[in-house]
Amino acid sequence: MSTPMITNWKNIDASDDKDVDPTLYRQLIGSLTYLVNTRLDIYFAVNTLSQFMMESKRVHWATARHVLRYIRSTIKYGLKYTQEDDIRLCGYTDVDWAGNSVDRKSTSRYCFSVGSGMVSSCRRKQKSVALSSAEAEYMAARTAMCEAIWLKKMLVSLFRQRMEATSVYCDNHSCIKLSENPVFHDRSKHINIRCHFIKDCVQRGAVQLQYVPTEE
Repeated sequence: MSTPMITNWKNIDASDDKDVDPTLYRQLIGSLTYLVNTRLDIYFAVNTLSQFMMESKRVHWATARHVLRYIRSTIKYGLKYTQEDDIRLCGYTDVDWAGNSVDRKSTSRYCFSVGSGMVSSCRRKQKSVALSSAEAEYMAARTAMCEAIWLKKMLVSLFRQRMEATSVYCDNHSCIKLSENPVFHDRSKHINIRCHFIKDCVQRGAVQLQYVPTEE
């Protein structure tokens, strides 16, 4: 297989499908979970399949075997890290707005790189339903901000040098404007107060939320 997961996963209905051995399914997903530490390309697929531990169907088992076939065809792939003098922390954040067809919750995603290689990544379902794509992006950016602050503190303690503001790239203009505007208004007053941690980070100059086109 040339891809870790089928592209039309959201359109598959497994409600009428037959059950599979839950123990065998959990063993397979558990093994793949350990492999994610060195194979970030299967992160999304394994994270998705792990949500069906309690009610695993034949379609989930087939998709898990799809991942195994992908690993076999890409066994020689790897990430190349090159030595660079400039220690620059850079991050990207995005969201799958209302991507879950069951509870309509969005999924936050981010990744961070230092120099030539990615060092941190995460994909996590949001705890509340976002009423707009801007709100979903805003909550995803807040999660990325927390990771950026933690990584920056760790790098400063390791290399003992001052680092500039961390650039976090986002593809939503409304989210960026919301982070720069300290005034609460109709589009943000219902958002959980902890999400406004972004504004404090931006105003202090610790993190810069910048725009990047979706295509990039």
